[in-house]
Amino acid sequence: MGAPAVAVLVPCFNEEVAIGSVVRAFREALPGATVYVFDNNSSDGTVKAARGAGAEVRHVSLQGKGNVVRRMFADVEADVYLLVDGDGTYHAPSAPALVARLVEGQLDMVVGARAENGAAAYRKGHRLGNRLFTAFVAWLFGRGFTDILSGYRAFSRRFVKSFPALAEGFEIETELTVHALELRMPVDEIITPYNARPAGSESKLHTWRDGYRILNTILSLFQRERPLAFFGGLSLALAGASIAVAAPLFVTYLETGLVPRFPTAILASGIMMLAALAAVCGFILDTVTLGRQEMKQLTYLAAGRRPP
Repeated sequence: MGAPAVAVLVPCFNEEVAIGSVVRAFREALPGATVYVFDNNSSDGTVKAARGAGAEVRHVSLQGKGNVVRRMFADVEADVYLLVDGDGTYHAPSAPALVARLVEGQLDMVVGARAENGAAAYRKGHRLGNRLFTAFVAWLFGRGFTDILSGYRAFSRRFVKSFPALAEGFEIETELTVHALELRMPVDEIITPYNARPAGSESKLHTWRDGYRILNTILSLFQRERPLAFFGGLSLALAGASIAVAAPLFVTYLETGLVPRFPTAILASGIMMLAALAAVCGFILDTVTLGRQEMKQLTYLAAGRRPP
């Protein structure tokens, strides 16, 4: 077999300052690859700069990085996909190592874990937020990466064509990570330098708004992919609350044979009923999730070869 066809995927929104150098750097690092820039309604000279640097430019009208990645994965045909932001912060010379590790190890995803090159690489609070989210994902799903929010990743065709891509914005990296973890795909990380944005370039990431959306995505994926653990924990919490409310009533009943606070007894019974319902929901949804994961696995296995 010949060398795998590599596609470099660059989602872009108003990156006129950086996109030209990004395209040139990745064309130099991966001479045989095709660089695709998917423009997301840029109002500056992003498209012109990308074309001038030799990229194949396409357009996505639905705003948001997640929407762009979904279109990229659907439209581009390749054997290896390298996803990178168009802001000039990721290290193009590391691209061959990411691709080689993916191909030689027969992996499905290799994450370029960021090692900041200078204090200005991360905005204030982003380093701490990334560590917290990374630790949270590892705790909820049992294993994880050292940098779940990295936008620098290499993928196999099987990964790309089996990925549902439901996220709309910057929470897409979290969804990519959980997809790999839930299907127990072979994955790895490579440490790559992470640079500050070039002068005149502005980040599109909103710290609090996008941080909330990432956290909400983690919790939603946990509820969707691990319903028994999610609803089982909720059931235990409700059962504990019910017992705490009912305990004084039970003590009074043992002492006097009376239940003087009848509304409290009703409340305790209602909370216990909610606990039972949560447990039942967890068992039912766990069965549904198992069937859905089996379908994902079949799609993953069927997506390994490019159509002629």
